[in-house]
Amino acid sequence: MAKGASLESPNSVRECLPALLGGTLQERFGVLFLDSQNRLIAYEEVLLGTLSSATVYPLEIVQTALGHYAASVILVHNHPSGSLEPSQADRVRSRLKRFLNLLS
Repeated sequence: MAKGASLESPNSVRECLPALLGGTLQERFGVLFLDSQNRLIAYEEVLLGTLSSATVYPLEIVQTALGHYAASVILVHNHPSGSLEPSQADRVRSRLKRFLNLLS
């Protein structure tokens, strides 16, 4: 995905995810950093986990977002197991989302 690409809808984000997260046996967690017009500033993979887990530190994501002057972020991750059920780590990501909302 190229810098400046418009991510105006959930479908546009969904279409780019296989290229970013597909083809690995490890859990990966990435962040799409967007400007105020929902254009991509950068994509960074902030974590490469094990087969079944990954640990995400909210402060690192906030610091990186501030460094990019991002107006918003989209948090993305895969489940190499193929499970669609939320994991314990997904619940942590829910807390991360609430934390990031406090900054806006």
